[in-house]
Amino acid sequence: MSEEKPKIQKGGGGKGGKQKGAPGAPKPAAPKPVERIPARLYETYKKDIIPAMMKRFSYKSIMQVPRLDKISINIGVGQATQDPKLVEAAAQELQSIAGQKPVVTRAKKSISNFKLREGMPIGCRVTLRQSHMYEFLDRFISISVPRIRDFRGLSDKSFDGRGNYTVGIKEHTVFPEVDVDKITKMFGLDITFVTTAKTDQEAYELLKAFGMPFVKRQEVLETPKA
Repeated sequence: MSEEKPKIQKGGGGKGGKQKGAPGAPKPAAPKPVERIPARLYETYKKDIIPAMMKRFSYKSIMQVPRLDKISINIGVGQATQDPKLVEAAAQELQSIAGQKPVVTRAKKSISNFKLREGMPIGCRVTLRQSHMYEFLDRFISISVPRIRDFRGLSDKSFDGRGNYTVGIKEHTVFPEVDVDKITKMFGLDITFVTTAKTDQEAYELLKAFGMPFVKRQEVLETPKA
């Protein structure tokens, strides 16, 4: 006589003998939706800046009102030709400042006088958009700019004629995200605020409405005639 093998029940086990997916089994709890708080300057733009700009320039539609498109931050490391590790240090500092991983920029061509070879890393950059952009602008205006040494206002002559504004920061330690005790070298930054404004006058009024502390001047910024 052949011995009968015990039958193995598939999908068994577990407390109470309940199988996965069987009727009456407890369903996994649905994850709670993450509550996102909109950026403070974005709410200010919608409630205050848009009506003020429409009144100032007599726009007929809300879509004509210029807006902030993106913020580009760039660090150039000229001494990276002698010490390539400086680019890694600059990238770490930029990541802590912007809250976003930067991209390493490389040389486009070789220059023998500067001991520069094509493809050599010489800096890093990062581009901020949407909520990250407004949060960085809020920190920059409220916290970082007042920490600049001998600050007397940002120059209003750094517009490029197409509504974009660039400001240079000599020392990256003005940002509170940087740990001064751990830095190995001081880096300078170029910050470009890209807007959809068609003229410098519109871009100036937009950034000023956000709270950009421009230097006080007597004459009104005129748009260059074609």
